[in-house]
Amino acid sequence: MGKTLDNVYRHQSLVYKYFLYVVSVALIVFFFPKGGKFKYEFQKGKPWQYENLYAPIDFSIKKSQEEIAEEQQSIRNGKTDYYTYDDGVVSEVGQIIENELSTLFQSESYTSQQKRILSQTAQDVVAEIYESGIFPEKPESKSVIVVKNNEALPVSPNKFLLVESAKQLVGERFSALRMVGIAPVIGIVQNNLKSNLLYDEDLTQSALNDELSKISYTRGEVAQGKLIIAKGEIVEAEDFKVLNSLKDEYESELWLGNNYYFILLGYTILVALVLIMLFLFLKRYRYDIYRNNNKVTFIFFNILLMVLATTLMVKHYEDYIYVVPLCILPLILKNFFDARLGLFAHVLTVLILGFVVPNSFEYIFLQIIAGIVTILTASELYKRANLFISVGQITLIYIIGYFAFHAIHEGNLENIEWVLFGVFVLNGLLTLFAQPLIYIFEKMFGLVSDVSLLELSDTNSKLLKELSDKAPGTFHHSLQVANLAEAAANEIGANAMLVRVGALYHDVGKMEHPTYFTENQITSVNPHDDLPPKESAKIIIEHVINGIEIARKNNIPDRIIDFIRTHHGTTLVYYFYKKQQELDQEANEEDFRYPGPIPFSRETAILMMSDAVEAASKSLKNPTFPIIDEFVEKIVKGQMQANQFLNANITLKEIEMVKKVLKQKLTNIYHLRVEYPE
Repeated sequence: MGKTLDNVYRHQSLVYKYFLYVVSVALIVFFFPKGGKFKYEFQKGKPWQYENLYAPIDFSIKKSQEEIAEEQQSIRNGKTDYYTYDDGVVSEVGQIIENELSTLFQSESYTSQQKRILSQTAQDVVAEIYESGIFPEKPESKSVIVVKNNEALPVSPNKFLLVESAKQLVGERFSALRMVGIAPVIGIVQNNLKSNLLYDEDLTQSALNDELSKISYTRGEVAQGKLIIAKGEIVEAEDFKVLNSLKDEYESELWLGNNYYFILLGYTILVALVLIMLFLFLKRYRYDIYRNNNKVTFIFFNILLMVLATTLMVKHYEDYIYVVPLCILPLILKNFFDARLGLFAHVLTVLILGFVVPNSFEYIFLQIIAGIVTILTASELYKRANLFISVGQITLIYIIGYFAFHAIHEGNLENIEWVLFGVFVLNGLLTLFAQPLIYIFEKMFGLVSDVSLLELSDTNSKLLKELSDKAPGTFHHSLQVANLAEAAANEIGANAMLVRVGALYHDVGKMEHPTYFTENQITSVNPHDDLPPKESAKIIIEHVINGIEIARKNNIPDRIIDFIRTHHGTTLVYYFYKKQQELDQEANEEDFRYPGPIPFSRETAILMMSDAVEAASKSLKNPTFPIIDEFVEKIVKGQMQANQFLNANITLKEIEMVKKVLKQKLTNIYHLRVEYPE
């Protein structure tokens, strides 16, 4: 048990990578929609590329969403409106009319026969009117049912009575009597008529929902063994519907019973293979990133984020899958690492998503092309205009690609889904969110982007202002080194912005004892004259440790602190070592050697060369080009012989190119002008 734990501790970095790998595979498979994958890829308007396809099972042909929507709209247009019959209103109206007629008959001279006829006519016409009832307003629907005494009675449109039409009917019925003195009676009946039918919204909606629920989502059946499509046959509209129905049926049937575990196993194997490719790429071509678990976690975190966003969109809003700004992934990875890693991770992510998205070929093609455009166009993101230009080009690629696929599928430019253009524009707007995301990731994972490097390169920043005040000579030296290193980095294709910022901060440790460094000595007094060589060497060497501490107190990123740590590597403080040898032939060389580590990247190697050359160039008297050439060669050769570049990813050819730039720059710096006459 103890040996096992020892092995785990010794290989904890590798154990963490295994853990990250397993968790990532599990999460991605968990995010995937819970369904199988149809084994055939097909597109409308393109030939069927497989063998003749016969129905493997009995299945129904599903209606399209457009057909279902059309049926639903038809039912809504022909819906039945329900009204409730109010008996209370009828009784109330009848009673009022009867009372008012009694009062009329008492005040006017009507014969008994006239009273009887007029009263009976009033009762008959009111009964006739309220047999179907009076509507408060004319129903919009032609199908109307009145619920009367718990009985549903359909009402014909020609029997729709409103208060006004009911009054007309009263006038017609009384006019047929041809009697004297009927006008007051007509007025009493007409004035007291009112609607007694109440619109029942709940019942109407319930009936509508019942009708909508009866809609069949299928039309026709396909029997097992029936030929669906032959090899080479064009997938027409009807074939496309049948194939989609089979696909839906197949995928839903597969995710039942024991098949669930086989599909889960298949997804797990495919995702595991893709992520293994990422690990192999990092180990072989980006070993410095592979060794850094923080950076590996960052890469996997971004991939998982894109997979999660896309699978959620597939599950809930499949038609808007292109809203997910997948190109943020290569943008961010290129910003923090390099273009090759960004594109590789993007392609692997698209391959993973190809398992679950609809029209996977179209999706994979568009996303890979968009990713390539992102890598080719997105550069120097600290310049705001560059991001907008890149996003505009990405959006344009999506639109052009959609046009091309639509033309292939439909054979024309009709029925274009214009809403997709809004989706692509929204995708572009969300891609602009890469800028704040970069800032968030810097804080979360302690990484450094070009935007942060630009901020750090400002010589008015607090730490650099302090350096210029306390050690002006060192500050000037740092500026000179930054110019030399930046030019050299541009020449060999290294990160010029990174090496410039590293050069600006590499000597901040000299602020602790500025006068002990010759560039800050403004008088002929040298404090080293009063110190033994060993003590002097200790002060000189300590500027590296002091620089690291100062940088950390000022929240300088580790990526910049690496330049402070490595700019002298494990070289010897040669001057004081020789002085000590004059006093003691058995001087310990380790007491005069910088603690290291040696440079481990092209950028840190460039800084070491630039720093040594610039510092030593101050001792040149009457420099000429041959002198400068020999001088640079001697310094760099000494560093190479001291094995300072063994861990740096820099070639001999690149070192020669750096030396060439350093010689040119020094020649320009020490170029003697013509002396002007007084």
